[in-house]
Amino acid sequence: MKIKWGVIGCGGIADRRTLPGMMLADNAELVAVMDAYMPAAEKCKEKYNAKYAFDKMEDVLAIDEIQAVYIASPVFCHKEQAMAAADAGKDILIEKPVGLTAAEAEEIAAYCESKGVKMGVGFMMRFHSYHQAMKEIVSSGKIGEIVSARAQLTCWYPEMENCWRQDMKLSGGGAMMDMGVHCVDLIRYITGLEVVEAAGICGNQVFKYSVEDAGGVIMRLSNGAVAYVDANFNIPDAAAKCKIEFYGTKGSIFAQGTISQVEGGEIEVLCTDDGLGYDANQDRGEVTPLEVNVEFGNMYTKEIESFGRAVSGEAPVAITAADAIASQKVIEAAYASNANKKYEIL
Repeated sequence: MKIKWGVIGCGGIADRRTLPGMMLADNAELVAVMDAYMPAAEKCKEKYNAKYAFDKMEDVLAIDEIQAVYIASPVFCHKEQAMAAADAGKDILIEKPVGLTAAEAEEIAAYCESKGVKMGVGFMMRFHSYHQAMKEIVSSGKIGEIVSARAQLTCWYPEMENCWRQDMKLSGGGAMMDMGVHCVDLIRYITGLEVVEAAGICGNQVFKYSVEDAGGVIMRLSNGAVAYVDANFNIPDAAAKCKIEFYGTKGSIFAQGTISQVEGGEIEVLCTDDGLGYDANQDRGEVTPLEVNVEFGNMYTKEIESFGRAVSGEAPVAITAADAIASQKVIEAAYASNANKKYEIL
């Protein structure tokens, strides 16, 4: 069964990644695209062979055959658009963050639930084959109990005119909310643990826009493990490694290049003999890495197909609003910690 889609906000990530991924999805058919800038909508209509192009969301929502909408507009538009889609009875796949604040996101989610529509959130990196393999390895106990985790996502994002992501009132946050939240979400997803405490430091090191261009958060997970996330808008893309690491009582997982918009990267999994005793010499001898075989695909295609199965009733929503809100709350806790200076000043 093919789910018929409308897209609200077809520039940016929609045109760059999600719409190309949708074209490869077995259970998706693009019906209409909408953008406030009509030439962008017309361009996407021709590029992706949609039936309709509009510059008003009401026109998309009025089409009866559309079952699901993908909302990829700037964050400050999400509340109005998601609620209008819910009023129209359309199931919703929305980009993160769901709202400008976690409280707004909760309001949106509650409204959609009251209208009986399904909502999924675009944390597409959960569909990366390596990230799914990491989750299986951790849940199998191969690396023991998680004691530490860390993740990083960076890019080079210089000051630009009329850029909503660089305006706190329009985006809800900078490097941490835009990219660090992916890292928080992946740590929660892969470990199956929740964040119970968080503190952060963030600010502007290079660029002068109203959102932070760099930040970090330290978290305590629900099993007592400590985890770290850092995100930057001020590191050149060619210099970025975008690593994610997990350490347990029996081994470790180290990956780089997997936190990305394109499925790829490298992974190393080390598992030790759980019968080893204390070694005063701390001999870090050679350990043969565990072989991890995966088949790469398109994360956006898998995201669209997954939500399509939820729309058709074949499966539950894979990444819920509650998932997204839990990760957003961690970033907001980091912002509050930074603002209130709730850490030791040396």
